[in-house]
Amino acid sequence: MDTNIQPDAIELIRLADPCQSVAVRLRSTEPTLESLGVRYYDAEAVVTSGFVNGTVYLGFDSDDLSDWGRLLDAIEEAEQEADLDEPFTADWPRSGRTAYLRFIADDPYVVEVHDGSGTQIVVSVPLDMREEWIAESKERLADARTALGLGTEDHHGTRP
Repeated sequence: MDTNIQPDAIELIRLADPCQSVAVRLRSTEPTLESLGVRYYDAEAVVTSGFVNGTVYLGFDSDDLSDWGRLLDAIEEAEQEADLDEPFTADWPRSGRTAYLRFIADDPYVVEVHDGSGTQIVVSVPLDMREEWIAESKERLADARTALGLGTEDHHGTRP
């Protein structure tokens, strides 16, 4: 059991295998700022492993939630493409504003946590993901959207 995660913490992202994990945990369900219909949230990226444990501030906005849903769809699509010479790679949230995650859909999956705007440290975590991780991630995203009061939108940011 991961003792770094509080029992009532809302995790937007949790990528884990039996030995290590990368999670994005909301600091609050209340936006820190709202401007022109976009809500900004504070979160933290949490790395847990037998080698390194760490937490770094990660901010995102309500548009980034839609981006996460599209990224999950793209990874799912890339997994079905057998002829990929290069592994699918994507950043979330958009790099440059805050710490961010880089997903490398390879075997094993690799999640890099970049503290690009702070210490410039990058932690690379290989993960042996189970087959159902994308479906679980989509459920976690839907639960987070509901907790943030954004549950009436699908993960692409459009209303049903």
